[in-house]
Amino acid sequence: MTSGLWELVLKGVWVTVQLLVLSALLAAAVSFVVGIARTHRLWIVRFLAGFYTEVFRGTSALVMIFWVFFVLPLAFGWQLVPLWAGTLALGLTYGAYGSEIVRGALGAVDPAQQEGGIALSFTPWQRMRLILLPQAVPEMIPPFSNLLVELLKGTALVSVMGMGDLAFSGNLVRLALQESAEIYTYVLLIYFVIAFLLTRGMRGLEKKLKAGVGRAPKKTVASVRVPEGSGVG
Repeated sequence: MTSGLWELVLKGVWVTVQLLVLSALLAAAVSFVVGIARTHRLWIVRFLAGFYTEVFRGTSALVMIFWVFFVLPLAFGWQLVPLWAGTLALGLTYGAYGSEIVRGALGAVDPAQQEGGIALSFTPWQRMRLILLPQAVPEMIPPFSNLLVELLKGTALVSVMGMGDLAFSGNLVRLALQESAEIYTYVLLIYFVIAFLLTRGMRGLEKKLKAGVGRAPKKTVASVRVPEGSGVG
């Protein structure tokens, strides 16, 4: 490829990374807000959070992008730029999946921990912040890592809006060179490299968080044979 075409691909990578970061931040915020709401003591809060989760898990991310980009302007009279439309659609969709990760991790914390907080007269928010979340968050990292990779692959859907992400740029280069195998191989490798870096980063974060709550892998201590008659019983 020429330098100009490589520059086009690199611009697409930059757009994909921006979209990934923004939609991941929105998805993370939605995941925690909705996931914690699913454990709320008021049934109406649990119902609304559950309704949101079921709606966004049960709809196609591609159709949601179409809806945000094409239907919202007709319904409300304002148009989002492709980057923000993609961020909103992907963040809300993947946030619904993430909320189930948060709910499951909170539910997996030993009930005795919750009871201890009640015995210490902690408020519900104090129990959540000081007891439940520090223990639950490290357990959320592996499924969140998988969800983040899925979100990366989902960013390719924004190409339907004409947004110049990696998938869209790769297709333009393919049309220019008429070399499908070579171009799409490069695109696949770029997605793989980004996904690999994400998983390695999330794995490092998991180890750090688990070490913070005393769950780091313990080193194996070799057994020492005590000679007979040493006086150690």
